[in-house]
Amino acid sequence: MALPQLLPSSSSRISHKSLLNPYNYHLNQSPDTFFTTTQSFSHRRRQRRKPNSLRCSASSFSEKHHTNSPKSDDVVELPLFPLPLVLFPGAILPLQIFEFRYRIMMHTLLQTDLRFGVIYTDSTTGTAEVGCVGEVIKHERLVDDRFFLICKGQERFRVSKFVRTKPYLVAEVVWLEDRPSGNGEVEDLDSLANEAEMYMKDVIRLSNRLNGKPEKEVQDLRRNLFPTPFSFFVGSTFEGAPREQQALLELEDTTTRLKREKETLRNTLNYLTAASAVKDVFPSS
Repeated sequence: MALPQLLPSSSSRISHKSLLNPYNYHLNQSPDTFFTTTQSFSHRRRQRRKPNSLRCSASSFSEKHHTNSPKSDDVVELPLFPLPLVLFPGAILPLQIFEFRYRIMMHTLLQTDLRFGVIYTDSTTGTAEVGCVGEVIKHERLVDDRFFLICKGQERFRVSKFVRTKPYLVAEVVWLEDRPSGNGEVEDLDSLANEAEMYMKDVIRLSNRLNGKPEKEVQDLRRNLFPTPFSFFVGSTFEGAPREQQALLELEDTTTRLKREKETLRNTLNYLTAASAVKDVFPSS
């Protein structure tokens, strides 16, 4: 579903290719036809649940992504994979690994933890300090030593210092968690999440109309998610605006994140409403 523009509360503009499919996946066929199931992980330090679906949908988000979530004061070493995109907790990310240094990294990960840090980088702002752990949940190794991966976003982290830069980046990181809202009013936070969902549904409905698609009832987008993981889901749909996504990823307050997302969605809805009105007056335009 193509959205003409998504207008944030700031002066920057966000364009979208897909609201519900944030990384523009092409997984209409069964993923198992392309990816082999990873080996048994009984030797690993903790059990991890397999996802029910490899599509990035609201159901792929959970309040806790591991049985034993790391503590915010833990300091660990993590291999990093700089990419021109932002991974959110719970989101699904397909990758093709072909560069030599990251093939080395994959050989190491497949023998150890299967987790690495995805961190946003671009030529203007450089490499961000905050990223998200990507856990390999499916992989296929090709004869030329390339890898196809499907990864799932897990915990957020902040880089404390770089341990080494060759053959790939390794850094000491600390884990990030959202702080409780200052007023502690859970009901208000829940209402804010519901308002954001309402705006998302309206944006989808109007976008479908502008693209000549049926204006059918939009499905339940939140699917009983708690406000924090739902805010990550909303942020992951802002595909095409990685700097805005990075700003949302770095926020450590769910209320602030949802308010910013709601404002962005509201501005988008206003834009689409105006575009729809123009289309009604000038149908051939």
